[in-house]
Amino acid sequence: MNKKWAVKRLTINLTSGEAEKLEKYCSITGRPATDVIRELIRSLPVEEALNVN
Repeated sequence: MNKKWAVKRLTINLTSGEAEKLEKYCSITGRPATDVIRELIRSLPVEEALNVN
């Protein structure tokens, strides 16, 4: 494993439907699930969520 990515390891629980959707997306795009999940996390609107309170 590339050490620059070994900062934090997460385990997530997915429903079978969620897992199938992720697997299908990865199959279509040819991308690994880790990359897809990282991209989704990076796209989270953190600043907007902080301004809600």
